[in-house]
Amino acid sequence: MTKSKNYYEETANGRAYHTSLQGSKQADVCVVGAGFTGLGVALELALKGLSVVVLEAKFVGFGASGRNGGQIASGYAAGMMDATQVVGATDAAKLWEFSEAAKKILYNRISRFDIKCDLNQGELYAAPKKSHLKWLRDEKIFCEETFGYSGYRWIEREEFRSLVAGDRYIGALLDVEGGHLHPLNYTLGLAGAAVEAGVQIFENSAALEIEKGVKIGIRTASGHVTANSLVLAGNAYLREFKIEPNKHLLPVESSILATEPLGEERAAQIMSTKACVADTYFDLDYFKMTPDTRLVYGGQDLSWKKQTLQNNSIRSNMLKTFPMLEDVKIDYMWDGRFAATSSRLPDVGRIESNIYYAHGYSGQGLLLSAVISDILADAIEGEMGRLDVFSKIRNKNLPQSKMIQVPLLRLALLWNKLKDAL
Repeated sequence: MTKSKNYYEETANGRAYHTSLQGSKQADVCVVGAGFTGLGVALELALKGLSVVVLEAKFVGFGASGRNGGQIASGYAAGMMDATQVVGATDAAKLWEFSEAAKKILYNRISRFDIKCDLNQGELYAAPKKSHLKWLRDEKIFCEETFGYSGYRWIEREEFRSLVAGDRYIGALLDVEGGHLHPLNYTLGLAGAAVEAGVQIFENSAALEIEKGVKIGIRTASGHVTANSLVLAGNAYLREFKIEPNKHLLPVESSILATEPLGEERAAQIMSTKACVADTYFDLDYFKMTPDTRLVYGGQDLSWKKQTLQNNSIRSNMLKTFPMLEDVKIDYMWDGRFAATSSRLPDVGRIESNIYYAHGYSGQGLLLSAVISDILADAIEGEMGRLDVFSKIRNKNLPQSKMIQVPLLRLALLWNKLKDAL
């Protein structure tokens, strides 16, 4: 199916276009990728007084940062019980501290730089069955007792149904410190703040070759950057570089639709809460209501059939949740890639003493990129303590051939759908 325009692109506040790199530039740091992480680390470094050049292959927010569900969730995609099994209690406590710091950094950026991005607080984790309810309760108790978190509130079935129409879900956990926003407007706001701080952003300037050494050289089609340090922040969109950390990533396709405006009355009947929702299936659905009363609904598209804007698997999933929307027209549908790791924890570190990378947020990039960009900025200035925590996460190498990746991913998702069904 040929996807329609991205709703976020259509409702962007206004885009400042940046020229492509022509000729040679010198900087303290070069960043590849103008998304959440790349712009975040560029902004933090510029505020520290360093000169920064950002190279973007397409345009600001082209990748997952301008296409995602815009959801803000405490913790990590793996959940804190599983994360603790992976890294141990001591480092799990540090990871939790990072996640909590990420919320402060994110909300402070939005306030400090006056970023207009439709920020709303609250995320509901919706459970479709009793076993999922038990996991949510266990996770809530674990975070409260282990980390002292007080931001979770239990939502019983009847209360949930007063917030979200339909009978697909039987209860939920509300993260009052979570939330959602317009991801592209947030990204564009970050870019504006970075430029104001002195960052040079070059669009349509794909990094083609890296020259390693005491000084790093980065070649584009029509220019060259020399820098003391390099940050690779392209996530699932930086596959052409044959670097070892890319073996830890599995690019995952996700699709999102936006309905026609429902009107205030009908929108309130569907969702009387401003919180966003993500369910607890492995192949999760996620959704929210926009300020112009559209339902934005996302998930992973596993259909092999030819699909249209009005007949596709994401709409089918939407109707499982909201069967009363059968008559509603779909105005937008788009897709994109995010990068997952075997642990569902971020993959962050150094390749050389002056080449840094961050990727593999496994769906939690909006929040976690805020703190990881801050951690990378500190590491470039020699403060390695927080960065070293991520070196203890052992993400397995994953198949890199698309001939293997696509069937493997579909098999994994179908297997987990079967487990969910059972």
